[in-house]
Amino acid sequence: MHRRRFISAAAAATTAGAAATSPVPVTVRRIGTSDVERLEQRFAHLVASDHRHGGKRDIEAHALGLADEAMRLQRVGGASQRVRGQLYAVAAAFTSSAMWAAIDGRRFDAAQRLHEQAASLASLSGDQPIQFRIWSHTGSLYRHLHRPADALAANDVARRLSLTRRDPAYASLGHARHAAIQGMAGDSTGVRRSLGAAQDAFGRADGNAPRPVWLRAFFGQCELDSLALTANLSLGNWEEAEARAHRSLAGLGPHMRRSLAITTARLARAQLGQGDVEPAVATATSIPADSVRHPRVADMLTAFGIELERQAPRTSHALQWKQYEREALA
Repeated sequence: MHRRRFISAAAAATTAGAAATSPVPVTVRRIGTSDVERLEQRFAHLVASDHRHGGKRDIEAHALGLADEAMRLQRVGGASQRVRGQLYAVAAAFTSSAMWAAIDGRRFDAAQRLHEQAASLASLSGDQPIQFRIWSHTGSLYRHLHRPADALAANDVARRLSLTRRDPAYASLGHARHAAIQGMAGDSTGVRRSLGAAQDAFGRADGNAPRPVWLRAFFGQCELDSLALTANLSLGNWEEAEARAHRSLAGLGPHMRRSLAITTARLARAQLGQGDVEPAVATATSIPADSVRHPRVADMLTAFGIELERQAPRTSHALQWKQYEREALA
């Protein structure tokens, strides 16, 4: 009797021990299109925040956090190949927004590092719209770094995607950004050719075609005029630059506060280039107070003040500007 009890107890202990050491089945969560859509909604909010504020470190950090969230879903969830491609595309989109925030905030070393991450994710996704965005932004990065050859090469990567042949809207944006780079390089013939091609492609684009939220948020005639303004400022074509600035301002949506400030600063420079000191100062001082500390706007206004001092030193307008600088830019 005692022997039978011992054998039964030993068997029970062995069974319990085996259960304790056996791997516990892990339930793998299935990742689907609803998860991608949730991330895309957060991306839309991020884009809207960028257009209101632009360039801030917290936008960059928030975008990178959302990219990490998308990649975490890649690691821990089961998903179809199509959904995995969408997750890579969303992660690339968030990283490209972080990259743009760094460019906009003039944190160029960070932007170059983020380009490598974004381009790698976009390549894994196979998503051409986000590849276009990343390489187009890279062209803008090199333009801000005053490296026109690299800027043209990067923008050409975007322009050569087959997407630009299928949808003229992308071709139009690519040509217009090329014109801005060519203006910095002093290529007036190239600027005219690229702006003409941009306008022609824009006229052929279907305004109702489905496009990603980042493109819908800003692209239209006002963006073409803004890039034409940039190109003509670089070339010293002050009258054409002023005309383009007025056209761009007229088309800006109320959410585009960063663009409003930048375009207004460029308008002031175009007016000053024509010797119209009084309207130039009035334009520059009309920039909303919450926008003058944006890194790009602040740099433009500093350059404006230097040129104003060169043209009209010790005048009442120069004194008015110095007071504005002390109060708004100090």
